[in-house]
Amino acid sequence: MRKIIYIISLCMAVGFAACGTSGKQAKTKSQQAEFVKDPLTPEQRRKFDYYFLEAVRMKQKGEYDAAYELYQHCLDIYPTSGAALYEIAQFYMYLGQEEKGEQALKQAVSSDESNFWYKQTLASYYERKRNVPRAITVYENMADQFPSRLEPLMSLIDLYNQTKSYQQVINTLNRLEELDGKSEQISMEKFRMYLLLGDQEKAFTEIESLSKEYPYDMRYQTILGDVYLNNDKPQEALGIYQRILKEEPGYAPALVSMASYYQKTGQDSLYRMQLDTILLNDNVLSDTKMEIMRQLILQSEQGTKDSTQIVSLFQNILKRPQQNADLAMLCAQYLLTKKMEKEAVPVLHQILKLDPENKPARLQLLSYAIRDNNLDEVIQIAKPALEYDPESLEFYYYLGIAHHQKGEDDEALDVFTRGVKQINEKSDKGIASDFYAILGDLYHSKEMHAEAYAAYDSSLVYNPDNIATLNNYAYFLSVERKNLDKAEEMSYRTVKAEPNNETYLDTYAWILFEKGRYTEARIYIEQALRNKGDKSRTIVEHAGDIYYMSGEKGKALEYWKKADAMDETPEDGSTPPTEKEKKRLKQKIAQKKYIAE
Repeated sequence: MRKIIYIISLCMAVGFAACGTSGKQAKTKSQQAEFVKDPLTPEQRRKFDYYFLEAVRMKQKGEYDAAYELYQHCLDIYPTSGAALYEIAQFYMYLGQEEKGEQALKQAVSSDESNFWYKQTLASYYERKRNVPRAITVYENMADQFPSRLEPLMSLIDLYNQTKSYQQVINTLNRLEELDGKSEQISMEKFRMYLLLGDQEKAFTEIESLSKEYPYDMRYQTILGDVYLNNDKPQEALGIYQRILKEEPGYAPALVSMASYYQKTGQDSLYRMQLDTILLNDNVLSDTKMEIMRQLILQSEQGTKDSTQIVSLFQNILKRPQQNADLAMLCAQYLLTKKMEKEAVPVLHQILKLDPENKPARLQLLSYAIRDNNLDEVIQIAKPALEYDPESLEFYYYLGIAHHQKGEDDEALDVFTRGVKQINEKSDKGIASDFYAILGDLYHSKEMHAEAYAAYDSSLVYNPDNIATLNNYAYFLSVERKNLDKAEEMSYRTVKAEPNNETYLDTYAWILFEKGRYTEARIYIEQALRNKGDKSRTIVEHAGDIYYMSGEKGKALEYWKKADAMDETPEDGSTPPTEKEKKRLKQKIAQKKYIAE
């Protein structure tokens, strides 16, 4: 029983899809009789329906050869079936046999004159083949047969425009207007057609009738004025604008049109005054103000290039309530182009108040704070971004670094821990590697060594050549005297990459020291000292340790004393020594011998 119901449902669906009758249109008596009277015997109908349904199924499965054969079987049974002819036509078109496809489509249309979609497909085919006369014939037939449908009329307007049949365009627009009502688009198109036909009287009458149709809609009144202005009738336009503004003094479109009137009639001072009125009018759309400001900027650049007036105008505009951040963004871009950073900063802050999700403005402010090393400002700018733009890694990075540089390692650790959760397959691998590297440093500073090494491993997964990660990972392993072979391998890669980097040379020297290879360690520590390492308290102390174990105890004592006399706040930005480290150095000096940790 379920199978029978399924087949009946499919038959109904195919009937609607294939016939595509137009909604609730009434059928003529002859059409109704034709619908009732089936030209096939019950046995033929059963076979036809079976083959047709199978063809549909094969087509849906993508088995097009089988579908084609089944549709041919349908036509063997019922040669004038509109549905089968229509489907076969699609196959012919796909196979490039367009003549056969066209013939089948025409037969489908002849078989079922009431089918809107068969005719639509045939007309579209003619359009594609640039056979405009035939396409027009089909669409005209459709427009007569289906008077409530807009599609044929819209297609006819386009085709008559192509053939420059302007009177036919007007006639079709009139039919469309009767069907869909008077509108700005239809009236403006008829206006254009009348002008092309050289009939100015009818052209202006058309727009006047539109404004009379909607006498209380100032927009249509303004359009009428604009039409007069753009067609060399400035006095008529002025009269309309003045009448509108008398009724509605702040009506924005009429204010803009008045500015155009002043510009076209050469009244420059009034044009400028009118622009000021528009730009400071809260009812004028932001897009309109944007367009005006762009024009003023362009005129300024082509003329005096004096930014004073432009900046002053922007400042006055931005004192008013803003519909969005667009004008502020335009202002900021202009100021930055003019290298007026001081003036741009408050505008950038205004942008973020209007649009907290504005990433370019936030990044610009962030760049200033980073340049000035204003850590509090970095935090203030970057912290809200985590809420508005949680997937942008740069905000986590700079916020975490700012906290770290302020000695707020708990906050920094929290930020970077949240940041790495945003890393995915689309993230930049270099940035992801740096995130894990810094996270490793933070974990190590809190003596969470296992977590630190796991973070370093993740960093190297994203970027196996991350030199900073390789160096720190290697150094911390050497300090703990763990996996020294692995540490040496990583450190050697950093020295090979940057042979004059005193930090990397020191790390490698220290690993060699821990492995008891003092002669080699001495070679690399001396290279570190020659490459500005003599300014680092840690490197100088390491030099003393290495000289001691190399047998040069006097030289070792000399370097320990030098390290002890150095500033406790290293110039190289490294971590200041702990009390324990300072105490051990003094013990080395006092006892004149190396003391291990």
